Amino acid sequence: MGTAKSRMDESILVCVYYGPNGERLIRRGHKMATIMNCPLYILTVDPLPFDEFDAEKSEYVERWQELAEEFGVTKFIIRDNEKRPSAKVIKEVAHEHNITQIIIGQTAQSRWEEITKGSFMNVLLREMSFVDFHVVSVDRAMKDEDDDMFEKGVRAYLVKENDTYRVKFTLCKEAQYEGIFFKEIGTDFNNGIFKFMCNHKMCQVHIADDIVADPSFLKDKKQTKIEGA
Repeated sequence: MGTAKSRMDESILVCVYYGPNGERLIRRGHKMATIMNCPLYILTVDPLPFDEFDAEKSEYVERWQELAEEFGVTKFIIRDNEKRPSAKVIKEVAHEHNITQIIIGQTAQSRWEEITKGSFMNVLLREMSFVDFHVVSVDRAMKDEDDDMFEKGVRAYLVKENDTYRVKFTLCKEAQYEGIFFKEIGTDFNNGIFKFMCNHKMCQVHIADDIVADPSFLKDKKQTKIEGA
């Protein structure tokens, strides 16, 4: 796997973990690597051995591998059965491959979230002064070019009620889908679009007065486990 790049003074590492932002981060890294004409690496870290990954984790890894092949990624790195803190692994990989740019996703469920906060990020910056960090939130990644029609997106959940689904903004055990709700500008009611990741693809449903307008769209969608519900 991999394509030789002519420019070697820059090198990009995308750190991905299981969740809706991974594919977007890889695509962002590919775009940057294309512009810079430099090597692109993908890294994922897991404390479990690879053969103990559940079906959902395996699907994410397979999708990332497909993207790595499609984009000619220099190397797709899986650090499984890893007991060290993720920061040490990132630093080690960055040194091994002369990384100068690191892309990290920030989501509520991400193992990488700690990297984006407070003193830990400062430690990384001090220890890896040669690296530029790019922190991308899932909210930003899930927006589209039509956001001028909607208010700023907020985290929300779909809760099944009889034959339909209601959008709510507090996590509860009945929540079946997690995503971002974009409320239409100029309405006093919860009318807008609910966007969520399903089977590694971006999906959306229209919300009218708190209710999913076409609940049949969700009938065959694979539900993703929501942590904390």
